Amino acid sequence: MTTAGVRPSDAMIENRTFDEIAVGETASVSRTVTQADIDLFAVAAGEVAQIGRFDTGAVPPRVVADGLFAMGLISSLVAGRLPGPGSALLAHDQTFHRPISIGDTITARVTVLEKRTEGRELLLDCICLNQAGETVVTGRARVTAPDEKIRLPALERAEIRLSRHERFRSLLQDAARQPPLPTAIAHPCDADSLGAAVEAARAGLIAPILVGPRLRIAAAAEKAGLDISALRLVDAPHSTASAAAAVALVRQGEASLLMKGSLHTDELLHAVLEPQLGLRTGRWLSHVYLMDVPAYPRPLLLTDAAVNIAPDLEQKRDIVQNAIDLAHVMGIATPRVALLSAVEMVNPHMRSTLDAAALCKMADRGQITGGLVDGPLAFDNAVSPEAARLKGIVSPVAGQADILVAPDLEAGNMLAKQLTFMAGADAAGVVLGARVPIILTSRADAERTRMASCAVAVRIARDTARALI
Repeated sequence: MTTAGVRPSDAMIENRTFDEIAVGETASVSRTVTQADIDLFAVAAGEVAQIGRFDTGAVPPRVVADGLFAMGLISSLVAGRLPGPGSALLAHDQTFHRPISIGDTITARVTVLEKRTEGRELLLDCICLNQAGETVVTGRARVTAPDEKIRLPALERAEIRLSRHERFRSLLQDAARQPPLPTAIAHPCDADSLGAAVEAARAGLIAPILVGPRLRIAAAAEKAGLDISALRLVDAPHSTASAAAAVALVRQGEASLLMKGSLHTDELLHAVLEPQLGLRTGRWLSHVYLMDVPAYPRPLLLTDAAVNIAPDLEQKRDIVQNAIDLAHVMGIATPRVALLSAVEMVNPHMRSTLDAAALCKMADRGQITGGLVDGPLAFDNAVSPEAARLKGIVSPVAGQADILVAPDLEAGNMLAKQLTFMAGADAAGVVLGARVPIILTSRADAERTRMASCAVAVRIARDTARALI
């Protein structure tokens, strides 16, 4: 969950002191129920497991939807209007008459029934009506009124974004509907890589083949409390041999996917790129993150953040094409590709802008196919329609990119981690350009991220297999 800052407006709110309040005085407020309200109530109540799915429109349990929504409206009246700032809610009871659903407009009203001088207490009658004027909630509240006048700036309603990462959840569900794919895992000699393999196997995504030193793998599994007795294990003496043996399993057709264990990435890729015994194709290898960013309205692909350090124009062409091909697999028919730089104008002193201009022309000439390519674009112009409009950029890509192409690995890696750690994004990573997808996981990855990386690779492998039939 991410929450934007609450900004004070020019409006002011002023309380009503105990002496100013008269019996019979009322205050009211109206609000339309949205899916965001339901999500927020779920977090507040800890009832996430019971919350209805986005795609079904199901209403959560009444204790969450009715109780928290009505209580929230009444509390806002007490805190902001009657009595207002300086008051305190002492007790509140409510009775439910009709359910509250998404799309209902609820009007809450409080009326002063009694004033009690001792403790400056008020007894309030509380009622909530829907848009049809039907009573949905009634109740009573006991509050303490302030004895001093308070005038404060009103606060704009906080902008709150919640995400359950539905895109990744549906990806995992789709991948698990078919038999798991045999996956060679190179050198899984620590708890993280072994745990990722076991988790993916339990989820029905892959059938792991553990490739590495038998005793080290067994010791790591015992230390982590993992049961690997049902998994196939191919003995290899060290990390270099593990990488070669895992690649060999793929070449021999015994494995459909390749997954990195606890060895270094360059060790695994060296075996993949070995001229005679590797998994080379006509493409450069490149890494793509499929990102689920809560604040972005569509899936976002980011490349390259893990393999190519300072790619030249030829390598960038393949980086772009690999990402477009993955977007097609993920169901994006014509992905919008933004070639990132610090600026949106071609500058002869900035290589990234020159490469972007050349890549656009290569797309025009059919050297890159299947997507709309534009650049150079600064990050804000790539993802924000308003930023693109203010800069006067007219482009089918600007402001609505599906794919972000970083100028080099440093920029791509920093952007991926910023989105992950500061914007709450999930990022599933896979290496493309070899005969099979290569799953790279990190110790810092959440379980959901590791599973999503496996699911992306599974989808690619199955899509490739269908294309060959």
